[in-house]
Amino acid sequence: MLISDFDYELPQELIARYPATDRRGSRLLSVADEIADLGFTDLPSLLRAGDLLVFNDTRVIKARLAAQKQTGGKAEILVERIEDQRSALVHIRASKSPKPGSRLQVHGGAEAEVTGRDGELFALRFSTDILPYLDAHGAVPLPPYLEREANEADIERYQTVYANDPGAVAAPTAGLHFDEAMLEETRRAGVRHARVTLHVGAGTFQSLREEHIEENRLHKERVEVDQDCVDAVAETRATGGRVIAVGTTSVRALECASSSGQLRAFSGETDMFILPGYTFVSVDAMLTNFHLPQSSLLMLVAAFAGKERILEAYAHAVREKYRFFSYGDAMFLTPSKQT
Repeated sequence: MLISDFDYELPQELIARYPATDRRGSRLLSVADEIADLGFTDLPSLLRAGDLLVFNDTRVIKARLAAQKQTGGKAEILVERIEDQRSALVHIRASKSPKPGSRLQVHGGAEAEVTGRDGELFALRFSTDILPYLDAHGAVPLPPYLEREANEADIERYQTVYANDPGAVAAPTAGLHFDEAMLEETRRAGVRHARVTLHVGAGTFQSLREEHIEENRLHKERVEVDQDCVDAVAETRATGGRVIAVGTTSVRALECASSSGQLRAFSGETDMFILPGYTFVSVDAMLTNFHLPQSSLLMLVAAFAGKERILEAYAHAVREKYRFFSYGDAMFLTPSKQT
C-alpha cells in the first residue's frame, strides 16, 4: 500500500479553525449501510441500551513554552512527554539545535538544561516541577494546521469535559463534542461508560515520510487500560452490547491491550500502526472526527470501515461542506464486512 492511496482533496475553507459555538453543535456523518447526514445531538439515536462508550480521559497540558538560548537566540519548546516531576522529552524549534549541557531560559523565569537526545526529541531537566509550571506559563498546543495562536477559549474547548489524567499534547478530539448533558443523555438511554488513557503525542500531526506505508513507524504513546474497563467490555459483549470507541485514541488503546487476541489490563507504551487488513478485537463501532489526508489515522478508520467506503464518505463530507479536523464535525462508523 502507498500513502497516496489515502489522499483526498480538501478545500482550505473546510478546516475548522475555531470550535463550534456549542460542544454538541457539530454535524455527525453516519457511515453504516448508507451514509446519513445528522447532527451530533442525534448520537443517542445511533446507540442502543446495553452499548458501552469508551472514552480517553487524557488531559491536554499547556505544552508550548517560549525560551531563550544562552546565546540570546529564541527557541520554542513543545513538551512531548513528562518523564518525572522535572524531566521531560521535548521538541525544540530554534535556528540551531542546542547541545547537551546547554541551558535554556524559559518564559516565566525557570531554566531547563539539555541532558541528551532521544531520536528527534531533546531530554530536558527543568529547575522546577513541570506540570504546575506549564499550567502557569505554557500555552495550549493547538494543531499546526489551525495556523493561529491559542486564545483563552481554547483552554476550555481544546479539552474534553471528562479530561482527568494530564499528559497529552493533542486532544482526543472526538470527545470534544460531548458536554455533561450529552453524557447524561447517553446514560439515560442505557449506555454504559468506561475510560482508557492514551496520552496523545505531537507525532499525531506528523506526516508519514515513506511512500510505502509498511516502511513507516509511528511515535510511541503511553497507554493505560485498567481492569474496570476490561470487565466493562466483557460484560457488554456477554449481554450482546457493542463496544463503541470514542476516538481513534480509544481504538488504539483498546486494540493495543488486545494484542494477545483478548482484551487484558495494560500499562505501557504503544506504537501500534493499524492498517487495512487488520482484524479488530475489542471495538464494534467508532465515533471519530475527520482526519488529515495520507495520515495514519485515516488509514486506521479505513481499516475499520473499508478504504473505498471511507473515501466515499470523505468525498460526501467535502461536497456537503462538513468542517474538518480537530475542531470539526464527527463521524459514526460501523465496521466494513470487507476492508
